[in-house]
Order: sequence, then C-alpha cells, then structure tokens
Amino acid sequence: MGKKFDFDYVVIGSGAAGSTAALMAAGAGLKVALIEEKEWGGSNLNTRDIPYAAGLHFSHLYAEAVRGARFGLSSANLRYNYPTAVHWQTVAAKRAGAGSAKEFEDAGIKCIKGYAHFINPFELAIGEKGNISAKKFLIATGSQTAAGGIAGLENTKCLTPTSALVVNRIPKVVLIVGAGATGCEIAQYYAELGSKVLLAELANRILPQEDAEVGELMEHYLTKQLKVKVLTESRVTTVAKDRVSKKVIFMRGGQEKQVRVEEIILATGSAPATDLGLENAGVKYTKMGIKVEPTLQTSAKHIYAAGDVLGGNKSSTEKASYEAAVATANIVNRAKNAVDYRGFVRMVNTFPPVASVGLTEDDCLKRDLKYKSTIVLLNTTSASNTSDFRAGFIKLIANRERRIIGATVVAPQADLIIQEIVLAMRNRISVVELASTPHVAMSWSELVRIAARRLSR
Repeated sequence: MGKKFDFDYVVIGSGAAGSTAALMAAGAGLKVALIEEKEWGGSNLNTRDIPYAAGLHFSHLYAEAVRGARFGLSSANLRYNYPTAVHWQTVAAKRAGAGSAKEFEDAGIKCIKGYAHFINPFELAIGEKGNISAKKFLIATGSQTAAGGIAGLENTKCLTPTSALVVNRIPKVVLIVGAGATGCEIAQYYAELGSKVLLAELANRILPQEDAEVGELMEHYLTKQLKVKVLTESRVTTVAKDRVSKKVIFMRGGQEKQVRVEEIILATGSAPATDLGLENAGVKYTKMGIKVEPTLQTSAKHIYAAGDVLGGNKSSTEKASYEAAVATANIVNRAKNAVDYRGFVRMVNTFPPVASVGLTEDDCLKRDLKYKSTIVLLNTTSASNTSDFRAGFIKLIANRERRIIGATVVAPQADLIIQEIVLAMRNRISVVELASTPHVAMSWSELVRIAARRLSR
C-alpha cells in the first residue's frame, strides 16, 4: 500500500501562477492546499499589477488633462487630491480580490497562511502550523527586490516598487535607481504629479532590454515633456541619510558625483524567491532561479515551478499564469506538455505605452538571423494628427519568409495594437496578408497596416 499524503497538490504562493494552479487543480477534483506567506493574491494583486495600473491611469489622466489646454480645455487651476488617488489603488486592488482567500476557499482549497520550508521531498514545515505532505507540488513564490550592491542601504530607508506609489505625499525631489520598465513607470508617475525626477541607469540607454529606438524615444519624451533628468551609464554606489535629505553617490564617466534628494526608489530589478529549503527537496536552482524542464518539472520530478521564481527578465503576469496552467495540466493529466512562449507581450505602462513581442533587432543580430525591419512613425496616421500626439512608432521585424518574428509598438493603445501582431505570429500570417487586412482608417492600429505594407514590398 502506498504512502498516504495529506494533499494531492500543494501550491506555494498565491500570486498569478499559484492562484491559477490551485483553482485549476481544485476544479479537476484534486485535494489542494495553497500556502501564502504574505497577502492572498500575491504581488500582482496587492502591490504591483493592479495598483500600478490604477496609479498610472490616474497620473497619465492628470498629465493629459494639464496638456489639454491646446484643445481648449481650461486646466490652469487643475489640482489633484493625492490621498484619494492612493485610496483608488486600494479600491481597485480589493475589487480584483487582493488580500482575500474567499475565492480559493469557495473552490474547496485549503488555505494556509505561513512560511513554507521543505524538510524532505514530500513534506513542508509551515511555521507553528506544523507539517503537511503532498504527492505533487508547485513552487510559485515569485521574486523579491534585488538591492544591487549599494552601500548604506541598511541605514537609509529607501522606497521599492512595492511602496513607491503609496507614499504619504509626493516628494519634491526623487532619484530612481534603475531605468527598466518599472523604473520608467515610476519616473513618469512622479514627474507627472510634479516631482523633480532623476533616473539613474547603469546601461547606456533606458529600457536596455528593448531595441535602441525605444530607449531613445522614451528618454527624449521624459526629458523634454516631463523634465526628468536621465543619468545613463551611472552606477549608484552609496546612499546615506541626514536630518533633512538623502545623499546619493554615483559613478558616471569615471567620476564620482553626488546629489541630495528627498526620496530614493530602488527599481534595480528582482531576484527569485528561492529561500524555502529546496536543497532538502532535491530541487536544483541558482541565484538566477529554479531550473525546470520545458514541462515545468524541476530536478525533483514531482515538484514543478512557475512564474518569477524561474528567473529571467521577461516575466509577466500572463506568462506566470500560463506556466502554472501547463504545469497543472501535466500533473492532472499525467502529461508532458511543453511551454510555448511565442506571442507573450512585454509591456511598459508609461505614456505612450511600450508593447513588444518576439525578437528585438539585437536578438536577430546576436543569432545571426537574416531579417528585414521597418519603422513607421506615429505621425503617418490620422489618429496622430487628430490627437496631436507624435511621440511613438511601430517597428516590425520579418524573416526571409516575410513572417513577423518581432515587433515593438510605442503608441497610445499599444497593448491593443500588439494583439493583432501576436495573432499573426502564432498563426504564421505573412506581412502580405496583414497588409491586405482592412484597418479602421482613424485608428492607431492603422500603423500595423502601413508597416506590413512596407515589409511586403
């Protein structure tokens, strides 16, 4: 007779990956436990995706209203109530289910609050709540802020992406360390609400994971429209606090420089949250994340992993949910389905937003791929002229078969425009077919037709 387990499936972490896995497994009839150390729903509901979408919607709306004078709006005396704006983030998150285990409990899932630690491959210790065992596990513990080796952090209170949008008041001067997607979003949020913003980035351009044109355009927009001071090729080495301000020391151009600011925000990236006794379970991992097979199995075949805990710099909520669904389907059906990452979009929720999919031009060059690319500026569309907005473009990259292998959209509604391109990529639709597809003449999506037509020549 086989060993008796407390559960069929234990999921560690209730964020995008964990919640998807637990609900899916419970729906398939498995006896499921869901363990959460912090807040139910994870960071995507409580501190990141939903609050950021709500907060950035507010700041972008305010900034656009201020700029509306050119259309005849009287915005000279426009003001905002910041506590109300912060409260709106909380309301939006609660509507989405943040902090609540009710949906899980209603699905028959055993919800356990606490820190989980493997004591052997089939058993977890959960603080004072004792031990539980399971046939299968999914690790979906996400990630945590990586400090980036800056001296003085232990004595200097700095904001992180978790706390940056919920301060008591908007600081007059703020320095943001890191100009990836999160750093640029935070920089624009503060600048739109009136802060003087300094944005420091180690690379030679902001948004270094995207094509060079993206960083160049966004830097121009942030500096010209919002007066953000961008400090590329700058390494922050030390932070310190005195009675009235915080000092930041950084290296730039071989010289040591320093500035004093009211707040420092660390947008230095994240590290996989792997501190849960993986050694005791036989799960292999590095500081870059847990190693998995294409089936999402770890080195311990009954333990799977999904989401940010896998590492990589191109994670997203939808990707985490997808990985969890693949892993859980493999467990439920005893299958070996492999992940297929074609078509997952990378978003930067600035204004204009940036949506990218597939390969960048840098990727093509590194892989020695033969390709053809084109860039179409926003001002070629009627929508750009009627809205008086020109800061953006679409870039399409096609292979020798004239099928799209990569795309970037920097434009209003970029998240919607990119979906047509995703569909084309996943279904091997050629640029000729895309160019011949009717598009609404006064819409931003007309960019796709114009760019596809150029590539089909």
